[in-house]
Amino acid sequence: MSDIGLFGPDTVTWKVNREAVLLAGGGRALLLQVAHPSVAAGVVQHSNYDTEPWGRLIRTLDLVTQITFGGTEASNRAAATLKRAHGPVKGERPDGAPYRAWDPDLLLWVWATLVESSVLVYTRYVAPLSPRDIGAYYAEQQRFAVVCGVPEGHWPPTWRRFMAWYEDWLHDECTVTDDSRAIARSIVDPRLPRALKPAARPAVELLNLATVGLTPAVVRERYGLEWGPRRERLLGASTSAVRRLLPLLPSLVREFPPARGAERRVRPAA
Repeated sequence: MSDIGLFGPDTVTWKVNREAVLLAGGGRALLLQVAHPSVAAGVVQHSNYDTEPWGRLIRTLDLVTQITFGGTEASNRAAATLKRAHGPVKGERPDGAPYRAWDPDLLLWVWATLVESSVLVYTRYVAPLSPRDIGAYYAEQQRFAVVCGVPEGHWPPTWRRFMAWYEDWLHDECTVTDDSRAIARSIVDPRLPRALKPAARPAVELLNLATVGLTPAVVRERYGLEWGPRRERLLGASTSAVRRLLPLLPSLVREFPPARGAERRVRPAA
């Protein structure tokens, strides 16, 4: 019998997380994560975010896809790597408060941004999800939370309760610090080699459109990120274009490689 790993082909997680367009929500998720002062301090003090702004996100994505689509051994190995990476991340925030990356509330917040961002990007760019599918996805993602160190049950019990908690956190607890703003600048205006700047600028601008536009308004305003009707129209037009294009793309382009590998593993040819 094939080793399906943590999830499997019949889960909503494999349906949603296989889509490479979820990368469009990566910058947004990072902006939300570092709107927590402790997460922001950890990123500033324990990474080279200023010279490698997307490095942490890419490394995290690699481990997330291994956990999601790998067999049991590969999934456990990736989860262990993620936990080890959190081990030395501790210190003191600029306001004097101590932090440690393995604090359950910090782990919960990072997990929450990934789950909510994945649902948002999938339903915006790929296809709607029924309330039943969203509920199933949320329940499945709790397995991911546990293997990454979130204590069992340390989350709202249902998607509806989760979203209420999430919105309350954004309005009442979201705190954009100087560390947060420094990280945000590295995301929306990354340092690029001079020779690459002219060619890369259109791609950076398109990615920024999604990063800033998909960030909740209350958070965007606290960062001081500019937005307006013109950019809102551009975001809508780009969204429509992506939704029309995606069904035409082959899986080789549209899906993450680990997702295609998982399909081959669990559904071998007859």
